[in-house]
Amino acid sequence: MNLKIALAQINFLVGNIDANVNNIIKAAHHARDELGADLIVFPELTITGYPAEDLLLRADFIAAANNAVYQLADSIAGITVVVGFPELDGDKLYNSAIVLHQGVTLACYRKQALPNYGVFDEQRYFDAGNEPCVFEFNGTFIGLTICEDVWQEGIIDANKQAGAEILLTLNASPFNAGKIHQREAIVCRQIKAAQIPLVYVNQVGGQDELIFDGASFVSDALGEIVFRAAEFEEQISVVQFVDNRPLKGTCAPLYNEITSEYKALVLGIKDYVRKNGFQGAILGLSGGIDSALVLALAVDALGPDKVEAVLMPSRYTQDMSIEDAIRQADALGVRHHTIPIEPAVNAFTDMLADVFSGATPAKDVTAENIQARCRGVILMAMSNKQGKLLLTTGNKSEMSVGYATLYGDMAGGFAPIKDVPKLLVYQLAAYRNTMSAVIPERVITRPPSAELAPDQIDEDSLPPYSVLDPILERYVELDQSAEQIIAAGFRREDVERAITLVDRNEYKRRQSPPGIRVTSRAFGRDRRYPITSGYRGI
Repeated sequence: MNLKIALAQINFLVGNIDANVNNIIKAAHHARDELGADLIVFPELTITGYPAEDLLLRADFIAAANNAVYQLADSIAGITVVVGFPELDGDKLYNSAIVLHQGVTLACYRKQALPNYGVFDEQRYFDAGNEPCVFEFNGTFIGLTICEDVWQEGIIDANKQAGAEILLTLNASPFNAGKIHQREAIVCRQIKAAQIPLVYVNQVGGQDELIFDGASFVSDALGEIVFRAAEFEEQISVVQFVDNRPLKGTCAPLYNEITSEYKALVLGIKDYVRKNGFQGAILGLSGGIDSALVLALAVDALGPDKVEAVLMPSRYTQDMSIEDAIRQADALGVRHHTIPIEPAVNAFTDMLADVFSGATPAKDVTAENIQARCRGVILMAMSNKQGKLLLTTGNKSEMSVGYATLYGDMAGGFAPIKDVPKLLVYQLAAYRNTMSAVIPERVITRPPSAELAPDQIDEDSLPPYSVLDPILERYVELDQSAEQIIAAGFRREDVERAITLVDRNEYKRRQSPPGIRVTSRAFGRDRRYPITSGYRGI
């Protein structure tokens, strides 16, 4: 028995049901007419996009999604379609997969394992199914699962025991560094134990903070990958099964960790700008490493004609910073402007002189913050006028310890490297220069500085990033205690300083723009702490 199954690794838009349905129909027709597929499988919750969050609490939205299934059934012939949708049954909502064949429903499966950790919140919206679903198609018995199902023990086995000879799984599995290797290892181990081939179809694209990396694959009954789609790209592929065994096809190579993180960031910027209807992007270019990386990412995502850079020097800005910023903008072919902030800073200082008379301590961050906020006003004005998205340039290390100014360098609409620790910023910058040397070497090698005071460098107020970043990883991502971190070899002084800063700056992080998730635990979706709290990590 021969069977051609198409994997539709497609980028959908959350909430745009009509557009998603049209894309499903277009992909199904392509798979039928150009690829000769008998059956096509789409990702999890295809109809609505994933994650739809509290749109799933709206009765009108759910009704539209369910009506769309009927539209699909009437619009597609000659190929069987498996799509995900939020199925309403009475007063219960299920994360379901439906099989449509010649206008008829062959099967409908309800997801059993509803993840409720990390970025997932499915138990807020869905009821869980409680049984496997196996249907017959062209003489083959096919089982259905959805995403988390194949990560859990027992569900794959239950499908096999119910008679499934091939397993289809619809997925919206978000990216973080190293996730794809973990994903394949866990799933293939279970497949090998159950001895049943699997077709794994994953979503691709950016959705706010989340990136879906695609990398859909097919495993044979021995748990060996026989086909893999490309990472971070839309792709419709066909795998042929002969006597329920998949024939070996092309296996796209997996990127290394740095490359995949860079591509994830590029895709995140591209989709956030595109899906939200911005005309391009704008950012402040300081001559430092963070803004240099963000500029390169933005250009790679949108093209140089859609990106604009603004240099805003102050009295503390070094000549080398201006030179390096201009060199990078020219190397990338980006339009750039130079707008000194000194007139605005002087105006605010004069306006506040009487209020601050005799009250300002010798060492005060107020003057530094005024500079940052003047820059924020300039950038927001240009963003408003041109309809371009203002990208902020703060990294995860800074966001962790509050080394950022509210309404200043935190002002903007999207924070691409918000989940990128400082040491990773350097690695990504070096990686980008292997493609073409667009970031001046001096930007990478000079000590980082906010340049808000004379001869200022980050290490004046922070431990070296080679020390800080590992401490932050242990405290923020791994939930280790101060004593555990100290026992791992870090100085108590550094640990207590870092933890104190993390604990007292939640209010800043809560007011920051959304940013792309690349680590296993990002601020926001993954790590949600109260602002007002008596808890202290030390």
